[in-house]
Amino acid sequence: MRRHHRSAALTTAVLAGALLAAGCSSGSGGKQSETGGTDAAAGKATTPRMTVALVTHAAPGDTFWDLIRKGAQAAAAKDNVKLVYSSDPVAGNQANLVQNAIDQKVDGIALTAAKPDAMKAVVAKAKAAGIPVVGFNSGLDNWRELGMLEYFGQDENIAGQAFGERLNQQGAEHAVCVIQEQGQVALEARCAGLKKGFKGTTENLYVNGTDMPSVKSTLTAKLQKDSTIDQVVTLGAPIAMTAVQSVEDAGSKAEVATFDLNKDLVGAIQSGDIQFAVDQQPYLQGYLAVDALWLYRTNGNFSGGGTAPVLTGPAFVTKDNVDSVAEFAKKGTR
Repeated sequence: MRRHHRSAALTTAVLAGALLAAGCSSGSGGKQSETGGTDAAAGKATTPRMTVALVTHAAPGDTFWDLIRKGAQAAAAKDNVKLVYSSDPVAGNQANLVQNAIDQKVDGIALTAAKPDAMKAVVAKAKAAGIPVVGFNSGLDNWRELGMLEYFGQDENIAGQAFGERLNQQGAEHAVCVIQEQGQVALEARCAGLKKGFKGTTENLYVNGTDMPSVKSTLTAKLQKDSTIDQVVTLGAPIAMTAVQSVEDAGSKAEVATFDLNKDLVGAIQSGDIQFAVDQQPYLQGYLAVDALWLYRTNGNFSGGGTAPVLTGPAFVTKDNVDSVAEFAKKGTR
């Protein structure tokens, strides 16, 4: 029998990628652009000032992207980079933001490709304009065909498989994978990997991740309808915290585990309300994406030889190692 919200954490996986120094900033979402990179950093570069555009598919209010930006801003401060951030969850609008960066003649662009087809034309335009483009976070299977220079992120399918294997060890039998944005390639890959690695039954549940009351009611109704569900898998920290409430409201015996971290989720792992989290290290993704463009502009360097991604996860955070992560989460960098 698995104990509700108090399953013993298993041996932790080796953290993928090096932990980097903490940075400072805040804010997320929106269609507006704004500058960053004012944090103090040791060993600041004396190379000529350059401008990098960071363009994501972040939805307003999603705290995950704060971690991406803090890493990017730390690298920008170190590298004497003016960082211009913009985001829009609508793929066509995100592509327009990339076009804006091209029109502004930036020195480099780092972008997410959650909807790769929407990025194809603008990445080609950036290359034609002589602007290097790197990918991060979303688009691992598409960055090379899109013509990007490098990619930094997690292999979401492999991470999903590892997630499923861990659930096997914990005795789960029926998992529901909660997807907060239908068609987003990274999220779909996570649930596909889960289905491949998990020996039990897996089904997907689509919710509107920008409407938490709706997420809660949809998941609660699902759990009330099907009492055989003993595992809820979420793909983001805010969704996971809402899932804990849904489990309680439904009177379900299901456990909750998730992808991605934030400060509140770290506390939930410590208390046992959430079993574990898969950390793709978003701070590292933002840092490496900006630093890579600086290295390419100033020294012609690029990682992976243009063929291999730089993986930043998966790193499992469980009750066994969460305390060591908590100190970084308090700073807002994990």
